[in-house]
Amino acid sequence: MFSKLFGTKKPEPSKPQSPEIMGLYLGGSFEIDALKLRLLEPKLKVEKAASKHLIQAVGRVDLDSGGVMFRFYTDDDAFLQVVTDGGESENHITDVKLWYFYDTTTVGSQTQWQTLINNGISKPVYELDGDSYDRVWDAVGETSPPVAMTETTFEEDGDVSKTDQFIMLYERSISEDDVEALLVSGEEKIVGNNHDRCLVISTGFNLTPADIQING
Repeated sequence: MFSKLFGTKKPEPSKPQSPEIMGLYLGGSFEIDALKLRLLEPKLKVEKAASKHLIQAVGRVDLDSGGVMFRFYTDDDAFLQVVTDGGESENHITDVKLWYFYDTTTVGSQTQWQTLINNGISKPVYELDGDSYDRVWDAVGETSPPVAMTETTFEEDGDVSKTDQFIMLYERSISEDDVEALLVSGEEKIVGNNHDRCLVISTGFNLTPADIQING
């Protein structure tokens, strides 16, 4: 009764909490060891990579293996990817990579999309800009289909979206101890009543938590 008289507002529904790990969170920032970046960059596809990054969106993928993949999208056209297994604390981290978007191509029709899924993502060797990358995820049988996953992405304006992805991982050696990774991904999102599809190619390199300084 009193709420009607005095116009008390109902509490707004709470927004989903964006993922966090290692002190990384939506709106935060981090730095990559500048010396490591300077030594690696001449061997990589990416040019003029920034050492300082502002996190503008965060993605989460619950993996079939029971692990979790966290992605922190930055203002340098990059994303820091952290993979855990068996839990979501720093003790469960198994892989850390910094990825840079190399190319994005729109897929215009259902036929093109099906051809991409069947033949364009997973190959024994993927050629990119004159270099060959070997497939990392090989199946037991004759074919190694792309790995399917769904990413939930949280943005600064509160928007939350889901993207179905069909991915394959590749690598090429760039030194005795280092590799450059290649991620080929067919991505599909429903926008309105339409399918928004594209082929996304990213290149990246391995990091350790020690290579990353969290600025908060």
